Amino acid sequence: MSDSSGRGPLSHLKVVELGAFIAGPFCGQLLADLGAEVVKVEPPGQGDPMRQWGAEKTPSGRTLWWSIIGRNKKSVTLDLRKPAGQEVARSLLRQADVLIENFRPGTLESWNLGPEDLRRLNAELIVARVSGFGQDGPYRARAGFAAVAEAMAGLRHLTGYPDRMSTRTGISIGDSLAGLYACIGILASLVARGRGPSGGQVVDVAIAESVLSVLESVVAEYAATGAVRQRTGSVLPRIAPSNLYPTLDGRHVLIAANADGLFQKLTHAMGRPELAVDPRYATHAARGERQQELDDLIAGWSATVTSETLLRLMEEAGVPAGPVNDAAAIAADPHFRARAAIVELPDPELGTVTMQGVVPKLSQTPGQVRWTGPALGEHNDQILIGRLGMTPEEVAALKAAGVV
Repeated sequence: MSDSSGRGPLSHLKVVELGAFIAGPFCGQLLADLGAEVVKVEPPGQGDPMRQWGAEKTPSGRTLWWSIIGRNKKSVTLDLRKPAGQEVARSLLRQADVLIENFRPGTLESWNLGPEDLRRLNAELIVARVSGFGQDGPYRARAGFAAVAEAMAGLRHLTGYPDRMSTRTGISIGDSLAGLYACIGILASLVARGRGPSGGQVVDVAIAESVLSVLESVVAEYAATGAVRQRTGSVLPRIAPSNLYPTLDGRHVLIAANADGLFQKLTHAMGRPELAVDPRYATHAARGERQQELDDLIAGWSATVTSETLLRLMEEAGVPAGPVNDAAAIAADPHFRARAAIVELPDPELGTVTMQGVVPKLSQTPGQVRWTGPALGEHNDQILIGRLGMTPEEVAALKAAGVV
């Protein structure tokens, strides 16, 4: 029987998020989507910089990024540079299952909130630490935004066209990968904690290593053959046909027919079945040797039909293909809507916010987007008074002192 409560499979977990920007908070978003209670600790008066980040703003001047990365979380303000703020944080962490932080290594220790200090308060606490280069090693103390980590771990070298400067991928993929790996580490640690006397442990995630881990066989190719993979634009060398192809209406469609059976289906859709048995194109290796020649041949055909027609022909033939969607097309896509990959949430300031849904989908205990990013300090009383047992007078005194 599926869970009809809407609370999610992690609803028993209490998480404290001390991070800022993307990597740590994205991990918190994933856990919150699956039902964990995530208490987001932010500096008084200013909050997480993600409240201001975003290329586009609403007419009221508000950005949308916080609505997503802060969703399902509860906001509490604390100045962790002040002893009183550190003491409140310790009270929170005594009751927590997980701490997420993505400060520069050594910052928590300078606040007397390092893992060893916290273990004395809560031996079961799992501490997920996300940083540019990890908690040890020669680069540990370096500031580490994702863009730098992506460059140093090799991703930027591979992104773009060979005759131009390398480019970014379009999103902060290094941060998101690090947040995802931190989430995996937390879930693995929870399993380990539940199976034996191991208690809590530290999850050490470096953004650079998160990027490095998805570089396929790039390092192995160099180590074994001396070959250094280079930028190749829209194609993967010797994997053909798999590229963007122009259409009559000025658009491009991604067609991936880089297997013998798929290529045969493509040639039939093109009205050129003889190509599938032509020795120049009949095998994977042969197509790879003539990649540009084959791409030009397919492009000459695709340019004679509209994108709608091309996509219909590919679907009928069973050839993987898809349009190059922008945000408007994604938001309107009926498949994404039907699967709640795109959802709409009410927001007290913005009215309705359209955003990505929860991934992955669980059949029995699904996650849910319950609310958009909260107002700064919205849950101060609920957490400080309701959970920690502080009096309204104590909270007022902390506020007067600039602690909350």
